[in-house]
Amino acid sequence: MKKVLLAATLASSVYAAPAVTFNKDVAPILYKNCVVCHHPNDIAPMSLLTYKEARPWAAAIRQAVVTRTMPPWHADPNVGHYLNDPRLSNDEIATIEAWVKAGSPEGDPKDLPPAPVFKDGWHIKPDVVLTIPETTVAAANQDDYEYIYVPTNFTEDKWVQAAEVVPGDRRVVHHATVSVVAAKDVPKLENPNAHAEEDQFHFRTGKVNHLKMDAPVSDDGCVASNDPRVKDWSGGYLNYVPAIYLPGHLAETRPPGYALKIPAGSYLQFQVHYSNRLGETVKDRTSIGLVFAKEPVEHEVAQYEIWNNWFLIPPGDGNHKVTSCYTLPKDVEAVAYTAHMHFRGKSMQTEAIYPDGRHELLFSVPKYDFRWQETYFLKQHFILPKGTKLITTAYFDNSANNPLNPDPSKAIRWGEPSNEEMMGFWLAFADVDTTKQSAQAARHPER
Repeated sequence: MKKVLLAATLASSVYAAPAVTFNKDVAPILYKNCVVCHHPNDIAPMSLLTYKEARPWAAAIRQAVVTRTMPPWHADPNVGHYLNDPRLSNDEIATIEAWVKAGSPEGDPKDLPPAPVFKDGWHIKPDVVLTIPETTVAAANQDDYEYIYVPTNFTEDKWVQAAEVVPGDRRVVHHATVSVVAAKDVPKLENPNAHAEEDQFHFRTGKVNHLKMDAPVSDDGCVASNDPRVKDWSGGYLNYVPAIYLPGHLAETRPPGYALKIPAGSYLQFQVHYSNRLGETVKDRTSIGLVFAKEPVEHEVAQYEIWNNWFLIPPGDGNHKVTSCYTLPKDVEAVAYTAHMHFRGKSMQTEAIYPDGRHELLFSVPKYDFRWQETYFLKQHFILPKGTKLITTAYFDNSANNPLNPDPSKAIRWGEPSNEEMMGFWLAFADVDTTKQSAQAARHPER
């Protein structure tokens, strides 16, 4: 009997599972999902590129991945599937748990894979970089919008497959939107009043726009306007946006064959929201990097930005509902979604009502976080036919229970500052070539 037990013990020791180590098991997970932010001089508070850097955070890493607070991801996992979903699998989470439980060993240096390389703040390798002139950001100027126009000097049309906006000084750049504009429009757009709302309902403080508190109100953008001064309570407009910078937002990489066109001679409009809470004046030179398509482009990408700007959120309201509606004027192929609100934003979802009456929930962010805003790129594209109505429903928490709420005692209207609110759903789409619709449907029968 003793011989049998000894043999079993020896066998179990021989076939014991190898120890989980940083170099062999954990580093590949971090390199794939985490270090895009967790490397030196980027948006995360610490680097996880090396064992020396990651080891002090082992317990915190375990807690973050087990609770799925890291990597950040706010879309409902049961609604849609996305190319840029960084969430860890159950096996990957188990591997990190086992590593921490084993004492977080380093392992054999030979097992360590090559670390990703990030150069000058980029998460892509740009073919060209365009940068705004040096811009002075005054001390303690917490909300300032600047519109800056940069010539591309492109002598031929360019097709952009990927793009990224990198702030010159992350401490003061809250967000930046880069749009394509024609050279002939720049003189008019550079007028100091070009971006002011031209009606009796808005006012400006410096260069920042606000809606007056006594402006007409409609939380439901899907009902017809009952005010002769307002045509529609919600609406959308077309925009060509190579990339944006928002908290947590990384490069925008479109699938092969999909690209955004920048016509020859175009300018790029940098709309930069500066928020300088420092006690010093600083200089900024924000840039955009462009990666040109290397293969034939089959689909031109653009964006519908759909808004309700007429809502009013009462003070203390912890679950205030606002809706917008937009009917697509043509067939489009859905490529990506973005939700945009400010600190009181709580959740957002978008439903499609198709021309045949069918309803489908397209997009859901059940726990919106203004501090981390993604664009969600679809794994499988699909056709939204002309006449499809997009109904977006957002909820806002203006109560004292919202730890991010700047002031729950105030009623809130639309405004560009972060302590006011916005309600927007952005649909990145590709134009549909009708000769390819049947092939497209055959390639992606389900999503």
